[in-house]
This record gives sequence, structure tokens and C-alpha cells, in this order.
Amino acid sequence: MAGAAAIAEGEAEPPPMAPPVPEPVRPAPVPAEPAPAASPSQKLLDAKVRLHRRLIEELNLSAVEKLPEAELRREIHGIIAQWVVAERLALNAKELEAFVSEVIDEMTGLGPLEPLLKDPSISDILINGHQNIYVERRGVLEPVPSLFKDEAHLMRIIQKIVSAVGRRVDESSPLCDARMLDGSRFNCAIRPIGVDGPLVSIRKFSKSKLSLDKLIEVGAIRPAMAELLAAAVKCRVTTIISGGTGSGKTTMLNALSAYIPHTERLITIEDAAELQLQQPHVARMETRPPNIEGKGEIRQRDLVKNALRMRPERIILGECRGEEAFDMLQAMNTGHEGSMATIHANNPREAISRLEQMIGMAGLPMSQLSIRGQIAAAIRLIVQLQRLPDGKRRVTSVAEITGMEGEVIQMQEIFKYVRTGTDPDGSIQGHHVATGVRPRFLQDLMAHGIHIPGSCFDPSKPL
Repeated sequence: MAGAAAIAEGEAEPPPMAPPVPEPVRPAPVPAEPAPAASPSQKLLDAKVRLHRRLIEELNLSAVEKLPEAELRREIHGIIAQWVVAERLALNAKELEAFVSEVIDEMTGLGPLEPLLKDPSISDILINGHQNIYVERRGVLEPVPSLFKDEAHLMRIIQKIVSAVGRRVDESSPLCDARMLDGSRFNCAIRPIGVDGPLVSIRKFSKSKLSLDKLIEVGAIRPAMAELLAAAVKCRVTTIISGGTGSGKTTMLNALSAYIPHTERLITIEDAAELQLQQPHVARMETRPPNIEGKGEIRQRDLVKNALRMRPERIILGECRGEEAFDMLQAMNTGHEGSMATIHANNPREAISRLEQMIGMAGLPMSQLSIRGQIAAAIRLIVQLQRLPDGKRRVTSVAEITGMEGEVIQMQEIFKYVRTGTDPDGSIQGHHVATGVRPRFLQDLMAHGIHIPGSCFDPSKPL
């Protein structure tokens, strides 16, 4: 009947109008446009999320967590192999194993983040919404393919991270800063703070301890400079390590701490515990953020004050960023020489200015001259680090504070890094040189039986 009606319509209208009859067929190519939805990677991702939900619904998760990893993998492998056949997914044996690993990561780990966290070449993971992901390798950012199905998938992973460390994140408290179970630093900002979706940054905890020898190998520092810094740490020369974000301040602090005598009692104070000191007698303390009611916060200043009552011989402050700078200087001036701290600054002179500002945050009635006097008396050495545009990290300056002249803190540079050019591939060319200035604390080193040859400070000789 439908065919007859069509024919009848064709007879009723003039022959020239016949072409419009197939006209509606022309849009037929339009269904071919939604090809992107059929991409294999998207199909696998959808299947993984779907199978993960079914596993959670059907399995006893409390019993699953108690199974050994090999037995868990065997059980999940059998279930997934059946589902892959039912879902008609074209996977070979190797792809099936990878698929099983991804589903297990979703169940017991952090899902798509697990491979990135296990990759030793990655130092930072940066997520700007579920579709925009970057990682840092050897100091250079590079994009990676989207790993999350949608924003809800990313939010589920975020909730798993924060709940594991006793924190929460939701619309009422959209910011969270925490230390993950493996020691990595985690920070997130979700909607409404994150306009385009959740923003996540993970600074991975380095399991390998870089020594000064390793830093010499990679060109971050020269042997003569390393020899001087190691001797300064042994002889309790109070040192500040300055640099920008990601310049290697914590790495340098860890490397220098290896030269602290093992007979000394050390107390470390950090926002997120990252230091890996190699001494046997280390007491570690970490700040605590306020709870959901805004109470219970413990700041670095509180910990510095408490540390002074714990018989420390040196206090290591992971990062000085506020009013705790005053208490730190007090400690350095009252029998805790050799203490160390890191600070964000672009050069040694700016590091001193930032210290002045941070001491002012304490709100004490101190004149600028008095503050500068405290700094000049407490700190002897400033080590400046920088991450260059090509991603390499270098010690760009080693400077000594020599005291006050009038109202100005006097400083002399001992070593510096000189940039000489840039290669076509973007690599920075440069070298370290001595300025010709001999540090005043050489006399202290000699008193401890440590002799640094004068050739180390000769600008005409290579370091």
C-alpha cells in the first residue's frame, strides 16, 4: 500500500517534480558523519567503565581486597575474558592483559593515573579537566591522550585519593591539598572553583635519592662547588636554598643533608613531607590544615616553636613561606647553627627581601634595621637554583652573607652560572665559573680540619 501511494503521488505530480522524491534520500550520507563515536579507543574506554561498574556491583569488594594480587588477577581475568566475548571486543592476548590491568587499576588503584604514577620518567601530572592532561618529563611539559571517560570518571578518582588520606572535597570545600599514601603531593580544585572542570596537580614523590655526585653527573653543579657546599654543611654553616617552583630545591636539600653528621638530632618541618634524610636520628613533623569547621589547623610556626622544645641540633624547614620565618631565624641565632630551609625567590638578593617580608607577617614591632640584623646574623650561605627554559636544573649562584654595612645586608657571590647561548634544538648552553671571591667561612672550615684548595676560587681555571 505504501508503494502504491508513492506511485499515485508520482502520477499526480508533473514528471519534472520526480527528482524531489529521491531528494530526501540525499541526507542519507549524514549518518556517516558520527564516525568519531565509533573510535576503538573510545569503545574500549566505555567498555572498561561499564565492566568496572558491573564488577563493583557483582563482587564482594571487602573479600576482593584481601586476595593476593596474583589470585585477584586470575579471577578478574576469567570474568573479563567472558565479558569481552559477550561485548564482541576485538582484543588479542596482549591487549586483553592490558585491559585486565586497567580494570584492576580502576577497582583497587587510581584508574588511568596508575600508569603515570608508575612511570619513573614522569615527575608531575597536571590535569586541566578530564580531556586536557599533561605530564612533566625531564623538566619539559608534554600532553598525553585523554584517559578519562568524562568528568564524573575523573571526580571518582579524585574522591578515591582524598578519602584515602582522610580529606574530603565537594562544592562546599572545593579545594584540597594533601599528601598521597606514596608521599606524592596532591592538589585539586573542583567546580565551582575549576571553571572548566576539576584541576589536579600531582608532584610525584621521588623514590630515588639524588646525591651531590649525581647532580654533578647531570651538570647541575660542578665538583668544586659541591665540595664547598658539603664542607659548609658539615661545619654547621646555616644555609638557605632558594629557587622557583620545580627548580630542584628539595632535591638539593636532600643531597646536602647527606653530609650532616649522623650523631646529630634533626627535626624536619614541612607542609607535605617530601624530605628523605639519611640520618638515623630524624624527627619528622608535618602541618595540618583546618577541618571542615575551620578548626584544628596547625601551622609551620607552631611546629617550629614546638621543635625548639624537642632538643634539636638542627631544624630543617621544608619550605619557608610565612610568619614562621621569624621563629626560624630565632632558632638559627640561638644555638641551632647549621639549620637549613628552602624559600621561593629568583635570586639571592630577592631571597633576603622575601625573608624580610615574611618576618613582617609575624606582626611584631620590629624595625627594618632590626629585621635585617637578624637575617645577617643567622644566615651565612644562599644557594640559588633555577629551572632553565629547556627543562634542565642548574645551581645558578652560591652567595655568602658577610654582615651589615649601615642598613644594607652585604653579600658576595662565590660561584655563578653564565649562559653563553642556545642551540637550534632549544638546549641552553652555559658553564659555572668562580668569581674570584674567597668565602669568609673558610677559616671555620680550616678550624674543623677541612681544607678547600684556593684553585677552586680561581676564575681563570675551569671548575
